[in-house]
Amino acid sequence: MDKTVKIGIIGTGNMGTVHLGFFHAGNIPNAVVTAVADTDEIKLEKVRKLFPGKYTCYRSGEELIEKADVDAVIIATPHYSHPALAIAAFAKGLHVLSEKPSGVYTKQVREMNKAAQESGKIFCVMFNQRKHFLHKKIKELISGEEIGRVKRVNWIITNWFRTQHYYDSGQWRATWAGEGGGVLINQAIHQIDLLQWFTGMPQKVFAFCGYGKWHDVEVEDAVTAFLLYKNGATGVFVTTTGESNGTNRLEIFGSRGNLLLEGGVLTLKKYAQDENEFIKTCPNSFSQPEIAETQVFRQTDSFDCHKDILCNFVAAIRGEEPLFVDGKEGINSVSLMNAMLLSSWLHKDVDLPIDEDLYFEELSKRIAESRAGQKKNVIGEIEDNTCSFGGF
Repeated sequence: MDKTVKIGIIGTGNMGTVHLGFFHAGNIPNAVVTAVADTDEIKLEKVRKLFPGKYTCYRSGEELIEKADVDAVIIATPHYSHPALAIAAFAKGLHVLSEKPSGVYTKQVREMNKAAQESGKIFCVMFNQRKHFLHKKIKELISGEEIGRVKRVNWIITNWFRTQHYYDSGQWRATWAGEGGGVLINQAIHQIDLLQWFTGMPQKVFAFCGYGKWHDVEVEDAVTAFLLYKNGATGVFVTTTGESNGTNRLEIFGSRGNLLLEGGVLTLKKYAQDENEFIKTCPNSFSQPEIAETQVFRQTDSFDCHKDILCNFVAAIRGEEPLFVDGKEGINSVSLMNAMLLSSWLHKDVDLPIDEDLYFEELSKRIAESRAGQKKNVIGEIEDNTCSFGGF
């Protein structure tokens, strides 16, 4: 394809407006927004004023998909609607870029992936943090076996502190019916994606989740999850919105070295000898393998890699670049998130892949009892893009 790619943006809230801004500023080569859609006329009017342009406005994503002159759509709507809109777009022969997460539960995401595969169209999910220099470096070092076989991974990501004011900003916010989850789906989903991108999917999960532990909410606002991998490696994932002045610290220990990411600095320590071999052969009780090499990498790019993903999406449509984030991989982070919640609901460890029917059954019980639309003292919408733009 050598023509300009015509884009439709579905959802003109926070992230939809961010994406539209990139196109309006001319930051995405060989592409133009020709249509936008939102069910809220006030948001559409705001977009018209912020970004005057020659695009058609529609009152629903379905209407845009059916009527607009576009080659591709960007879906930036509430979580539950992502799969249905993507499936409709694929059926219409359109390329799709969806905001994270791919969906709320794996059963609907699997249907979306099937539609994407059958359509043959480009499908991408906005896991922009895979584009950060330090995250790409971690992936490169692990894939290149620079630290040997991974033995343990710990990620403490607790710098998502939120007050009750935040949760009172919308009828849908932090409800099972509105968002389908709490800190896992709304804040830490990028780290969950990165975790499985770095070390693969675990085979077993056991999790403790606090539902309304620190806030007046029905969903999880505190999580401690334990992971077991097929090769015997273990992991711990901790996240919450209830600890002020939190941290973001990732440790990955392997048989030939270890990685530490914290404060925008990645430190690699490589051992002179395989750790497992050293344990068996060292004649001294308290010696440790010699550190043969230490490398320090620092963040060099901006934390906003949305533009890179958008440019790559357009280039992939035009046949100029391979797609950096295959949208079908989005099911992995949803599966891992679902496993953590299901484990806490059942009070036992769960195997992956999870029982999708059981998860949907348990989720449906919580949706039926959800307070979405029934909250009192709602203060009005506030925008929150820290989970997408936040750094280390």
